[in-house]
Amino acid sequence: MIRKTILVLATGAAVLLTTACNTVEGAGEDLESASNTVEKEL
Repeated sequence: MIRKTILVLATGAAVLLTTACNTVEGAGEDLESASNTVEKEL
């Protein structure tokens, strides 16, 4: 029972970390795109 609980918690943590990484990566791409647009206008 304890092993199953630990496995569920570890899986949940891994999913949250993976989602967070994708979100940060996407935000970085958005910022890069915005900065490129501003550079083109200048």
